[in-house]
Amino acid sequence: MPEVESMSETIKPIDFCTLGMFIIDEIHYQPPIPSVTNVIGGAGPYSALGARLFSAPPSSLSVGWVVDAGSDFPDEVRATIEQWETSCLMRETPQRLTTRGWNGYGGDEKRAFKYLTPKLRLDHTALTPSLLFSKSFHLISSPTRCIDLVTNILALREQFDPTTPPPRPLLVWEPVPDLCIPQELPNCIVALRYVDVVSPNHAELGGFFGQTTTDPHTGEVDQRLVEELCNELVQNGIGPQGNGAIVVRAGKAGCYLRTIDKSKWLPAYHQPFSEGESSKVVDPTGGGNGFLGGFAIGLVRGGPALGLQNLETAAIWGSVAASFAIEQVGMPRLDQDAGGETWNGTRVQERLHEYEKRLGKYIQP
Repeated sequence: MPEVESMSETIKPIDFCTLGMFIIDEIHYQPPIPSVTNVIGGAGPYSALGARLFSAPPSSLSVGWVVDAGSDFPDEVRATIEQWETSCLMRETPQRLTTRGWNGYGGDEKRAFKYLTPKLRLDHTALTPSLLFSKSFHLISSPTRCIDLVTNILALREQFDPTTPPPRPLLVWEPVPDLCIPQELPNCIVALRYVDVVSPNHAELGGFFGQTTTDPHTGEVDQRLVEELCNELVQNGIGPQGNGAIVVRAGKAGCYLRTIDKSKWLPAYHQPFSEGESSKVVDPTGGGNGFLGGFAIGLVRGGPALGLQNLETAAIWGSVAASFAIEQVGMPRLDQDAGGETWNGTRVQERLHEYEKRLGKYIQP
């Protein structure tokens, strides 16, 4: 449990904190493509990346995440984390190996995954006082664990000063894929009341209802079915006041925003390429987590005040964040020049402006 200390001396401003795990991946492709190792992975780093893309120093220090570094933690990975200049809590655990994952691509491009070392999940006890008072949280968990995380985070925040409860943080929940099943739908409906935004991908959304949200012949997302299922969840109420949102991440189909009074699609930044052109999408892994990091920071900073009134701006930021996450295996390259930061040679704000211009011509499907 975080140590209760003097608020004025210990609490540093944090806009975003993820409780996603840090994993070091090794990725095995079909021959003749060579395998790659020591790849930064996991929901924690990718969502932190999404927030960090919109947080050049000194704002980078408002991005919080936790890394459990085992005895085998690679120096080059540590250097990358340090280069980002975030409020990353590095917990040295020399008695264990870092959480590692094996990823294998088959001939159908489907990705298989297994843990090579024991995983170390994060919960509220990992939070320092500064991280505990983040303005927003990214949670990736089952429905029942989501309820536990939210309950404990809010309780710990109130313990600092019971006479003056702190403002409620914005809570963004990403359901874990394995438990997006019909048997968990009742628990999901209960969990919705504890968070401000729930964000499954289209397959996970369908999983809760035992339905397939892609066309079996074309592989395209069934956007009408996505809308129908979102409507069912919204009618049950999202958030403590019932006015929260569901944001469905739908890969190349973009994302779908749904509240009681809003229904809107946004396109993905990287669109399917025409014949003769090469796609900039190299590996979609982490795109959804990156989206949610950019999305959460957009809820905090995308308007005059933080909150769900910034929902569409937040989804725009999330879409741009996802675009950087999927242009390579692992993390995008951060460089500096006279004009400031670039990621993969591109300025985030320039890509954001380009995407916003494109939205002016986008026709709702």
